[in-house]
Amino acid sequence: MKTMANGHILKSNTVTAIECLHYALNLPTSVVITGVESMEILEQAFTAARTFHPMSTAQVEALLAKTATAAARGEFELFKTTSIYDGTAYYPKWLGEEPQRVRRVMPS
Repeated sequence: MKTMANGHILKSNTVTAIECLHYALNLPTSVVITGVESMEILEQAFTAARTFHPMSTAQVEALLAKTATAAARGEFELFKTTSIYDGTAYYPKWLGEEPQRVRRVMPS
């Protein structure tokens, strides 16, 4: 899980990095990615881990309400709303040729 969408979510000025990490840690996910581009970011990850407590339903709802307007526009989740981070968009040959069973149902 990319907790801060490569930092784009923080540009919404609606949540902090620690809130993003706590939210991600609260979800049933097996991996939470934060990155360690600097010692400050590494310390941030340690702080998030040390201060994490499972969030109540009310806490989750409050966080989602706080971010709802920014999230509705989609401009801060470029992983989900654009092909900017999709290598196959730049190099479609990586996908290879579609199998015959798929080509039969593809529009002409």
